[in-house]
Amino acid sequence: MIEKSLVRKLVDEWLTGKDYFLTDLTISADDRIVVEIDHKDGVWIEDCVELSRFIEDGLNRDKEDFELEVGSAGIGQPFKVLRQYEIHQGESVEVVTADGRKMEGTLSGVTPEDFTLTVKEKVRQEGKKRPVMVDRDITLRYDEVKSTKYLIKFK
Repeated sequence: MIEKSLVRKLVDEWLTGKDYFLTDLTISADDRIVVEIDHKDGVWIEDCVELSRFIEDGLNRDKEDFELEVGSAGIGQPFKVLRQYEIHQGESVEVVTADGRKMEGTLSGVTPEDFTLTVKEKVRQEGKKRPVMVDRDITLRYDEVKSTKYLIKFK
């Protein structure tokens, strides 16, 4: 079986000096290697091909038979690493909490421990006939969240 640490070392070597970052690396029992990368401006297919070739050059096909898939984290996929939260700060996201609540808002703050979601909420203000929309900040720890995804909106 191919060692995950070896593949991780190859990926890290390729990432050096680039704005790409690793979001996921899995190796199944039958040596199917899946590498996901991301970039603040999106992932180019040419870079996926380059990384795939770099990994293949670092592994020995004569010694181990493997399947290799290199791709992007995907725009509609849940965030897997802190850096994804950081690059999407200020953008609309959808959050599903561990207890199943679904919220949409703006990712307005990110720390290594938690993130802040700014949601729009109708509030009845004293002296007004109709409720008004106000921003409310909700701070969530990562362990309180089942998933966070970039929210794609078509206008």
